[in-house]
Amino acid sequence: MGGAVRLARPWSLRELVRDLREGRTTPEDAYQRALRRIAETEADLHAWVDRAGFLPGAGVPLGVKDIIDVAGVPTRCGSALRAEAAPATSDATIVTAWRAAGAVPLGKTVTTEFAFFAPGPTRNPAAPGHTPGGSSSGSAAAVASGQVPLALGSQTAGSVTRPASYCGVASLVMSHSRYPVTGVTGLSSSLDSHGVFAATASDLAIAWSALTGEPAPVRPPRILVWSADALDVVEAPMRHAVTQAAKRLREAGATVSAFLDERLVADLTGAHPVVMAYESARERAAELAVAERLSAPLAHLLRTGAATSSEEYESARAIIADGALRLAEVFGSYDVVLGPAAPGAAPRGLDATGNPVLSRGWQALGLPVIALPGFTDAAGLPLGLQLVGRHGGDAELLGHACWVERVLAGDSW
Repeated sequence: MGGAVRLARPWSLRELVRDLREGRTTPEDAYQRALRRIAETEADLHAWVDRAGFLPGAGVPLGVKDIIDVAGVPTRCGSALRAEAAPATSDATIVTAWRAAGAVPLGKTVTTEFAFFAPGPTRNPAAPGHTPGGSSSGSAAAVASGQVPLALGSQTAGSVTRPASYCGVASLVMSHSRYPVTGVTGLSSSLDSHGVFAATASDLAIAWSALTGEPAPVRPPRILVWSADALDVVEAPMRHAVTQAAKRLREAGATVSAFLDERLVADLTGAHPVVMAYESARERAAELAVAERLSAPLAHLLRTGAATSSEEYESARAIIADGALRLAEVFGSYDVVLGPAAPGAAPRGLDATGNPVLSRGWQALGLPVIALPGFTDAAGLPLGLQLVGRHGGDAELLGHACWVERVLAGDSW
């Protein structure tokens, strides 16, 4: 697959912004570069659903996951139910914000069906024949292949962090409610969060500063290392990557300790799917009414949620509320939690999107999470790490991630 074309070749947003500022390139050049790269790789990758009415010269090319409204383009949500959807009449709030920051939608990227588990056609640029992850598969692949330097996703369980890890790029899951989800076809109101993909953490920091006006000062963090042993899913190569990262960060001057409260994360991980199913059955009530037309995984989710009692839901929410208080105490002494972003490298095959279990606990709390590329297994497949920060501390987390990224890349200080 791919012939002589190298599929995994991310496009540095940092370099593009520098070249734009210094006059070495123009927005029109960036637009044409995106089109050329899509022409080279799209037949192999299938990352895109629709193209938007991009105005050359208007800004940085941006991919937008196809559950997020872009004016003039249908929002099909990866579902046959939306195949004939009319074009959206306005942008989602998050798209409006990114336009103001200087990013302009090039088009809509592939999502799994209603951002759940049924895969779309997208393939993994870094590991042909292996899943790109989900549900933000098209956005992760578009960035990993260099089709665009920036792409939007969303996360309800592990839909941003896992694709970033599998495809070998960086991602940010924003703190829950950092931006409204108006104009986004969601699953779970208390869990849905915005996400964004870029080549590196430093690229994400540039994008964040443009979006929010908040700087991301680079400094070493106080780190807790989460092994995820209690969840019993982490494969040996990923475990080794986490151990090596912790060693190198400690040697570079970071405070590094073990995250000992494994039961806390395990409890949150168990509560998450209860909340997700209950809220999804109500958020997607129209789809539940025609569940026979949905994929088996999505139909099962919605039916499970419909059968979940309010008492079960409130019990799960209480576990999450208690976990938030306990973790807030932890973040009084530490800045980030470092751990595996996925159980291992992308599984072979395209009929599933991988296991989101390592994101569920953190997503239950609505915390900001950054996936960092840089490690590989013996076969050369990407292994991503995740850094988890305190709620609302997105800019702070990005600064810490940039420091970690430089250390792991071998850059001196």
